[in-house]
Amino acid sequence: MKTIGLIGGMSWESSIEYYRIINQKVREKLGGTHSAKCVMVSVDFAEIEILQHEGLWQEATQMLIDAAIHLEAAGADFIVLCTNTMHKMAEEIQKNTSIPFLHIADATAQKVSSSGISIIGLLGTRFTMEEDFYKGRLLRNFNLNVVVPDENDRKMIHHVIYDELVKGVIRPESKREFLKVIEKLILEGAHGVILGCTEIGLLVKEGDCRVPVFDTTRIHAEAAVAFALE
Repeated sequence: MKTIGLIGGMSWESSIEYYRIINQKVREKLGGTHSAKCVMVSVDFAEIEILQHEGLWQEATQMLIDAAIHLEAAGADFIVLCTNTMHKMAEEIQKNTSIPFLHIADATAQKVSSSGISIIGLLGTRFTMEEDFYKGRLLRNFNLNVVVPDENDRKMIHHVIYDELVKGVIRPESKREFLKVIEKLILEGAHGVILGCTEIGLLVKEGDCRVPVFDTTRIHAEAAVAFALE
């Protein structure tokens, strides 16, 4: 079994889910009392959030590079960055480490493509929904056409993520608003929806809407187990 290197804390609410899913999946695959071999470097999300919203991406990038270097030094065989938004700096992390990097968008896109879907809705932080680092990768590498919410809905989703979900606050009214947005995306042609923020899966579940839901936290964690057990 390879040792999984996790960069967590963005937020720790979803990092817990990674740890839980990874260990459950290892036990399911290997049986008995097996659990995952892993190491984690967990950052202070308050520091990351400030850098994000002030546009100080280079400083945020260096923090994650340092975390990845620490993982490699601690014996990790590959890196799992437990967040969607911070994959904005995935290439820089890869350049500064010598172990494989398991990209969350690639794992998710493979799952979407294998389901036969080519038009997919995307929910996430404003950065993930609006910038090219995520949507562009899905289109260029996997030929997936991405539909995102309108500006007002993007603002609402971003607000709920940062003011509620990363703090562990789950509000039924926020869930209803998210499901309304998903329905709009369906009407615009989406045949499924990517929960492109690792906290959204705490709010929206498979079966909550009439199209398949792709929870990036679960998909990424299960891909990590598959890679660790190859």
